[in-house]
Amino acid sequence: MRFDRNTLLSIAAMLLFGVVLWQAEAFLGDYQIYIAKLIFINIILALSLNLIYGFTGLFSLGHAGFIAIGAYVSALCILPPAQKEIMWILEPIIWPFSDLLTPFWVSVLGGGLFAGIFAIFIAVPVLRLGDDYLGMATLAFAEIIRVLIVNATPITNGSLGIKGIPGHATLLVCYGWALFTLIVLARLCYSNFGNVLRCIRDNEIAASVMGINVFQYKVLSFCIGAFFAGIGGALLGSHLSTIDPKMFNFLLTFNVLMFVVAGGLGSLTGSILGATVITILLEWLRFLEEPMDLGIVELPGIPGMRMVVFSVVLLAIILKRREGIMGTRELTWNRIFAFFRRGAGRSNA
Repeated sequence: MRFDRNTLLSIAAMLLFGVVLWQAEAFLGDYQIYIAKLIFINIILALSLNLIYGFTGLFSLGHAGFIAIGAYVSALCILPPAQKEIMWILEPIIWPFSDLLTPFWVSVLGGGLFAGIFAIFIAVPVLRLGDDYLGMATLAFAEIIRVLIVNATPITNGSLGIKGIPGHATLLVCYGWALFTLIVLARLCYSNFGNVLRCIRDNEIAASVMGINVFQYKVLSFCIGAFFAGIGGALLGSHLSTIDPKMFNFLLTFNVLMFVVAGGLGSLTGSILGATVITILLEWLRFLEEPMDLGIVELPGIPGMRMVVFSVVLLAIILKRREGIMGTRELTWNRIFAFFRRGAGRSNA
């Protein structure tokens, strides 16, 4: 790695932001910390899907399945054996899951690893498909994973889900894993490997003629994206402390897809901005569903109005800027400095 000015500024910004988050619990409330952790988790999920869809051009709708695998594997790894024995009431939990207990970081990596392994079994039969057919096939596999979770009662506790998951996903931990995801994917996407992925995305036939093993690179990209989706799922389970199969439906995949499309396909910083903006917007619009006291009269909340307004805002963003917030560009220090120089020039004029 070259330690030029941009690299040093990025490292300094990461460390400074980490120090701010380290002290955040002293001046932020529980709700603000909850939302901040959710933002970092959504950033991981958005980055992982952007590798598959934005950089490789694979229209995958099965992300919720990989998130579910990561969440369940991590929960099984960090739940104490005594708690598992009490919670599994439909059928007793089977060995070795009944005695399994690992550190949290091992459970997160385990969730990502199992999601990546499962992605291999999905990728080999479906990645020869394209466009809409690939989307439908991955959506079907995600639903298969959810049904397996419901029926594998001795392992997953079935439809009852898992409750009381230890809350190891602190604000600093979520930030650390988001940073890890960003650094790894940035090194991959802006190397020769990333150039190959973009070549496959732009013209698969031309990439094949140039001697690129298109299918191999597709499988590798798909599995790496699934690995990081599993990491995001592991953090999500610890963050929420409760998981059940109903959480991991198509709506979850759709939300992650919104982060990627709104931020910009093929832009890592776009995924970060998209996940941040949409997560905050979704939470801020909750006031529309709550009663409002205007002094003279109290207006009742309107159920579902939050998603209606959010859909209108998202539609306006897409119509105004179809390529997303960043398009395929990245937010670099040179762009930031140029923006402020232009602003200073206007103010002096």
